[in-house]
Amino acid sequence: PKSKLDASVSKITEKDLQINLGNKVPVEKALKDNRLFILDYHDAFLPFLRKINGLPNTKCYATRTILFLKADDTLQPLAIELSLPHPRGDEFGAVSRVILPAHQGAEGTIWLLAKAYVVVNDSCYHQLVSHWLNTHAIMEPFVIATNRHLSVLHPIHKLLSPHYRDTMNVNGVARQSLINAGGLIEQSFLPGNYALEMSSAAYKNWVFTDQALPEDLVKRGMAVKDSSNRLQLVIKDYPYAVDGLEIWSAIQKWVTKYVSLYYTDSRVEGDTELQLWWQEVVEKGHGDLKGKSWWPKLKTLKDLYNICSTIIWIASAQHAAVNFGQYPYGGYILNRPTLTRRLIPDPGTEEYDELSNNPEKAYLKTITKKHEALVNLSVIAILSRHASDEVYLGQRDNPNWTDEKKAIEAFEHFGKELEKIEKNILGRNNDSSLKNRVGPVKMPYTVFLPTSE
Repeated sequence: PKSKLDASVSKITEKDLQINLGNKVPVEKALKDNRLFILDYHDAFLPFLRKINGLPNTKCYATRTILFLKADDTLQPLAIELSLPHPRGDEFGAVSRVILPAHQGAEGTIWLLAKAYVVVNDSCYHQLVSHWLNTHAIMEPFVIATNRHLSVLHPIHKLLSPHYRDTMNVNGVARQSLINAGGLIEQSFLPGNYALEMSSAAYKNWVFTDQALPEDLVKRGMAVKDSSNRLQLVIKDYPYAVDGLEIWSAIQKWVTKYVSLYYTDSRVEGDTELQLWWQEVVEKGHGDLKGKSWWPKLKTLKDLYNICSTIIWIASAQHAAVNFGQYPYGGYILNRPTLTRRLIPDPGTEEYDELSNNPEKAYLKTITKKHEALVNLSVIAILSRHASDEVYLGQRDNPNWTDEKKAIEAFEHFGKELEKIEKNILGRNNDSSLKNRVGPVKMPYTVFLPTSE
């Protein structure tokens, strides 16, 4: 892998990977067969590490992890690269070291610590980018433009407004107590007071059209399109993709049926409210990115289908996927720390000897402290809860939202489709051959259940 920050390339070599692949699968064949994957946080974290590691209680690396897809569709880590800014300046690239799996002595503890640094990168990126930026912050321009330019009687207002429910209120509360200066996120996550700076930097690479699930999977190399332009998953037992694609398809069908009741291509271009709505989203709401060529032009029915489907997907299913699993998957802080307090000790020091003599103590000295852990667990426990008056996908809090019979019939069909999908998800979770559905701790993947509690 190469960095987009400079001309540097990863220090992970073919030999590093082959050591743990053994003689059965050559690296070249694993690459050809789409069995090698990378979890790459190098470019997201490296520009901020000099600042982060200068804070009183945080020390970490930018990480890259190479994983191998085994025959049972589970992933095995083969190597972890830990990188720090060059002491002579950023123009010299990164100083990197490669850690390979080990299970005994100091090397075993170093491998454990390396995995902790990866998880810290992952948990922070998840909270600041995948969750806050990609499902909360980026939605605000759509909410504001919809209320400013589309009448409450407008069919697209009726289609989208249920998915904006509480968005602005929740974001306002977040700015007061979660992501504010000195707030709970800065207290308990690695970047500290650089958290929102990192999130803002990630926004520069945000692409609206890539938020559609099929496009996202292809972009990340988790799916390919065959000769018939049909999507094929690279990992067949990938719960997020398998369940998500069923939800995505149901959303698309519902949006297509509904929008077709009111629009033709010419009506899309001729609807001044609709055109002003989209113009504000692109040119004002997302003004920093207004010159990007990937923005849909909103000239055809297909444009409108795709725009509305993507907005609904982000606000409903995608948010559910990144939010409601936070406490179930991250509530055991030893398994998913949110910050690290020291780097790997140097040989010859007392701290290094402790890696062999007392590995548990060495690990606990490295990860999130008690106070920060309690803050973090409190935050994710609250975030993972559904509201007492939750309205789920396929439901409406106002049964009289429209008097258009065909629209009501299409919405009822959408609800029935979601009921079928829920049964499909529960069925897959009970299939013991699908190891990624429940994982080693036997916790089923339920974040996409339409009526998940």
